[in-house]
Order: sequence, then C-alpha cells, then structure tokens
Amino acid sequence: MTAFSSIRATPLRCGAALLLIAALAACTKPPPPEEPVRAVKVITIGASAFASEPEFSAEVKARVESRLGFRVAGKIIKRQVDLGQHVKAGQVLAQLDPQDYRLAAEAARAQSAAALTNRDLASADLKRYRELKEQNFISGAELERRETTYKAAQAQLEQAQAQLSSQGNQASYTTLVADVSGVVTAVEAEPGQVVTAGMTVVRIAQDGPRDVVFAVPEDRAGFVKVGSPVTVRGWANDSEQEGTVREVAASADPVTRTYSVKVAIDAADAPALGATVYARPKSLARSGTPVIKLPTSALREEGKATAVWVLDKATMTVRSQPVQLATADGNEAVVAGGLTPGMLVVVAGVHVLSPNQKVTVYESKVGGTPVAPAPGAVKTVAPAASGAAR
Repeated sequence: MTAFSSIRATPLRCGAALLLIAALAACTKPPPPEEPVRAVKVITIGASAFASEPEFSAEVKARVESRLGFRVAGKIIKRQVDLGQHVKAGQVLAQLDPQDYRLAAEAARAQSAAALTNRDLASADLKRYRELKEQNFISGAELERRETTYKAAQAQLEQAQAQLSSQGNQASYTTLVADVSGVVTAVEAEPGQVVTAGMTVVRIAQDGPRDVVFAVPEDRAGFVKVGSPVTVRGWANDSEQEGTVREVAASADPVTRTYSVKVAIDAADAPALGATVYARPKSLARSGTPVIKLPTSALREEGKATAVWVLDKATMTVRSQPVQLATADGNEAVVAGGLTPGMLVVVAGVHVLSPNQKVTVYESKVGGTPVAPAPGAVKTVAPAASGAAR
C-alpha cells in the first residue's frame, strides 16, 4: 500500500513542478527588440575658402537737415508748404499772427518820436544858454546843467530808437522763411497752434551731398574706418554705387548698443531721400580664409552645447561630437572648432539617433547607387574661428 501511494505521488509532484516552471516563465519579461539599423545621410568634412561680405540695411539721408522754427512765440495763422515739397531759399514757410508785435512796434515808434522831441528841446536850450554864457548873463554851473540835460535826452532817444528796431525785428520774425533750398521732410505744427520761440515747425533736408546711414554691431565697429570704401546697393532696382565712410559714431546707441555709420555718396546718382538701400563695407569683407561649413540640419542641441553625429566607418556607429560655431552663412553654419577635414558627419535624421547606434549609409532607391557627398556642397566652418566670425 505504501509503495502504491508513492508511485501515484510521483506523477503528481512532476505535474506541480511543470506548472511552477510555466508560471515562472510567464512572469519573466521578454527580451527587448533590437534597435533598428537606421539609414543616414552623411557628408565628408572638407575645408573651403570662405567669402563673406556683410550687408547692412541703410537709409538715404541729407547731409544737413535743418529744423526751422519761429524766433518769437505766437499763434500760427498760415502754413504755405507741405510735406515733400521742394522749397527755395527765401520762400515763406509759415506765418504767425503779427498783431501784437505790430502794436508793440507802434508803441516803440511813438516813444522814439517823443524822445526825439525832448532831445531837440534840450538841444535848443543848450544853444541858447551857450549864447547867454558868452554874454556873461549866466554862470558856468547853469550851462553845465543844460549840457547834462541834453546828454540825457540824447541817450533816451538812442534807447528809444534801439527799442524801435528790436520791436520791428520782432514783427518781422512772425514770418518763417527758408534760409536754404531743400525738401520739406517733416511738418510739426499746424495753423491754429500756439508755438513757443524756437519750437520746430518745419524740417528741411538741404540740397547737396547725401549720406547713407546704417548701424553696425559693437564687435564690428572697430573695423569700420573713416575713408574706407562701401558699396551701396539699391533695394528697388539693385543698382550699385561706391561711397566712402564719412563718420563713425564715437559712442554706441544707449538702446540698441550699435554704432551709427555715415557713408558719403554722389548726390547726382543718390536714391530718393528716405529710400532703403544696402551697404557692404569693404573693411568687413572676408575672403580666402579656409573654413568648414555644415548644413544647419546637421546641428543639434546637447545640453547647453551644440553637437553633431560623427560616423565611425570601422564599426558603422555614430558618436556625438561637440562643435563651436563662429557665424552663419545663409543656410549653413561656419564651424569654429570641433571638426577636422575627413570626418563623416550625419546631416539628416540627427534627432532620432543615439550614441553608439549602428547605422547604414543611405542609398538612393533610383538606380541603387549610394548618394555620394559632394565636397563642394559640403561647406563647413573654418578652423580659425575669430577671423571667420568677423
């Protein structure tokens, strides 16, 4: 009986063991699938000559722009010019109400007439007393008093005449006249407005030399020198003309931190005032410097640094390579450091790769031939960063 029981128990224990093994196998996680081998496009890094000629947006302005205003205060009753109108020297621009100044001139004229009468009376008295003194009818002290009275009357007459001239000038100042020929570039007051003395009413861009004005960054201002050549290109018709730097601002703009540059151009061929043009300073041009350029699609952010994927042909894996950028050239980036000629850099699909991932070089489906990197197409950044950056 005991032997029979042990014979029956043996298969039961075997079945339990098999169930336990199956349960443990069901709890074990399946191995992760192997990462797919991705096809990537690569280019071969090579140094090429870097030609850079920065171009700045600029504006055509008059060499001299006058801000004209009345020399006296008053109410504007008439304005004879409009924005954009060409005016000549001596042309009337605007007028103030002259009534108060005319009345003041009339009062000064009356005071001058009264002073003239007093002076004439004092002169007649002095002549008469001199005759009396010659006949010894009056003392010398009396004659001196008459001479003093005459001198005082003469001084009062000169004062009144000066006041009359001043009031006459004040009345003439109620008419604003252009002192130069030019174009009205701004009108800052209208009829009916009360203006103070010296307040700008009209701005006039004087006829004559023209300047092209643009701003350069703080790190490039030191390379722009007075007298250096600048090529000016029109925005509307792409016509070009040569100019020279006439002035570079001594201090940076407090808001933009840029330096203003004025370029003198020939007024005969200059675009219209206020026209947008492009300026290319020759002193900022860089050519012949060996550089390495990369398509921007090859760049990626790695923390706070910029990096690219470099292909190891021996293992067909990619590794991350930090790079330093110098500047941009269109849709390409100029590399200042981190790469050397001959490296294979991934230029497409960089955001789906991981370190040491196996890849294959992409082959065109048309004809089954691999896409060979064109050395001329691969423009990479120069080893000399600071020089290329500028």
